Amino acid sequence: MPDKRIAPFGSWTSPIRAAQVAAGTSRPTQIIVSDGHLYWTQTRPEEAGRVAVIRKSPGQAAHEATPASFNCRTRVHEYGGGPFFAAGETLFCSNFEDQRLYRIEPGSAPTPITPEPEVAAGLRYADGHLTPDRRWILCVRESHPSSGTVINEIVALRAEGDSEPRPIISGRDFYAFPRPSPDGRSLAWLEWDQPQMPWDGTELWVGELKSDASVANPRRVAGGKTESIFQPEWSPDGVLHFVSDRSGWWNLYRWSSGQAEAILPMEAEFGSPQWNFGYSHYAFLGDGRIAAIYSKDGISYLGLISPRGQWTPLASGLTTFDPPSLHFDPASHRLVFVAGAPDRPATVFALDPDSGAPEALSAAPPYLPDPGYISGPRPISFPTTGGQVAHALFYPPHNRDFEAPDGSKPPLIVISHGGPTSNTTSEFFLPRQFWTSRGFAVVDVNYRGSTGYGRAYRELLNGTWGVVDVEDCIAAAKYLVGQGEADGDRLIIRGGSAGGYTTLCALVFHDDFAAGASYYGVADLEALALDTHKFEAQYEEGLIGPYPEAIELYRERSPIHFADRLSCPVILFQGLDDKIVPPAQAETMVKALQARGLPYAYVAFEGEGHGFRKAANIRRALEAELYFYSRVFGFELSEELEPVEIKNLPG
Repeated sequence: MPDKRIAPFGSWTSPIRAAQVAAGTSRPTQIIVSDGHLYWTQTRPEEAGRVAVIRKSPGQAAHEATPASFNCRTRVHEYGGGPFFAAGETLFCSNFEDQRLYRIEPGSAPTPITPEPEVAAGLRYADGHLTPDRRWILCVRESHPSSGTVINEIVALRAEGDSEPRPIISGRDFYAFPRPSPDGRSLAWLEWDQPQMPWDGTELWVGELKSDASVANPRRVAGGKTESIFQPEWSPDGVLHFVSDRSGWWNLYRWSSGQAEAILPMEAEFGSPQWNFGYSHYAFLGDGRIAAIYSKDGISYLGLISPRGQWTPLASGLTTFDPPSLHFDPASHRLVFVAGAPDRPATVFALDPDSGAPEALSAAPPYLPDPGYISGPRPISFPTTGGQVAHALFYPPHNRDFEAPDGSKPPLIVISHGGPTSNTTSEFFLPRQFWTSRGFAVVDVNYRGSTGYGRAYRELLNGTWGVVDVEDCIAAAKYLVGQGEADGDRLIIRGGSAGGYTTLCALVFHDDFAAGASYYGVADLEALALDTHKFEAQYEEGLIGPYPEAIELYRERSPIHFADRLSCPVILFQGLDDKIVPPAQAETMVKALQARGLPYAYVAFEGEGHGFRKAANIRRALEAELYFYSRVFGFELSEELEPVEIKNLPG
């Protein structure tokens, strides 16, 4: 092997280009199985972020089941999820353009089965399921009238599309997981009210499901304001199961003799925060066993739970199951799921639970770098404020062709994930490798409030958003500097959405970082409280305090009011169609940076919402960020990049 070239950190030549990163954002997501037919959604960044549905039928190659012009996405809760379901080869999908449900038969054009909504009164559908006789569709509907409150409810409509949707469960702020029992005589569902988010408190209800899809005698089974219920499902013999965090961890329970019975008590998470519909952490095999996914300390595991509550691990080489989408196909006696590993991107797998190794079913990624350019994650735990401990995954610089001059340390990128009730995982993620292969170190922080470490850790962010998350990102950086892993003078923080808020808070209220990048980040908490969608309309009440009673606290924690404290360069990225964090927040921050005279760049994209989906924009953002750092830190780029205009940059 030839000797490595000596070059400064950040200037290494990498085969991982921004265009390949953009193409690599195409990934399989949610899975369903019906009559032996396997379906999954696949994002298409090269097609303006369109989501296609792929079908894998017995004895056939995987192929697209939706027309080339069809974008299978729902906007319920704005974040969507659960946009499709199936009956054999018949597919039911939400179309992003008009948010109507369509029935798609093989070889036929999609047929709408829900009414055409008025422009000002949008109707959106998600999380659909068919009754066992396949006569009725039960799903969540969200109505957006021209004036007044957004309405969420569970509706029923005939699968043939010859009846209008009819509300069968209504009156609460939110609903999820409508699940009919195998005999079609009962319906289970989740409901909750503001200001609770679904990971704070939800209620599990059960009612009698009539032949006309109406519901009688509803009764609450479990849950409340301080108990989060997740994924109610009926076993093949009609026993209701669900996930609850009543023990402090999301564990699996069955409803037996009028009470909840823990199946496998563990200090581990068998559930996820319901940012999207369609999640599935467990599935029934039909012989009394349950396949399940749990996570602990940033690593996920797949295994089987026996009727006696014994755990048998499966697929030990896979460490992430994100999004959680686990199902059992009785026709092939195989589990199907989306999974990845530190050196393997998300892939659809099938696995025989008794004898087989995982078999990849989805297409290989368009680009997978040589292992010599992949940096593996190192889980770290480190001391933070209040005598507590926080967690992160650390990725050192790695490039088989380069090493840095003796005695030098790499710049460190601190990533603050979005959510904020989310988490980072060890799954192979090409954008991280884009940085590490160029000589940057990366630390992805699971700050206090992150999922995967129990309810108590998750609740440490309550009332402290903009404080402890920031402190944990700073503590991670200082810990790695102290360990000799990073250059303390070249610390960068970046994040998107809530992670963008953490980024801006770190840059405004502290002076530990030399540069930052905010992707559609929150700058004004008060504006967010006054102008956001229903699902998160009162989210800040738990994270900050009730509004307007705590208005002064909202202002104290809003970077926009303290922009004069900024002391380092910042680059901001924003989608101009963002309904969650409107562009006005980024634009106001830009004005403050200009007035302050600090170097900054602002990159805005037409046609993008909260999170970028178009390949050209994903590429442009990543290249602009790299170019920005090269100018700020004064290192030579190893590739030609389109410049981004940096205001107030000396020289």
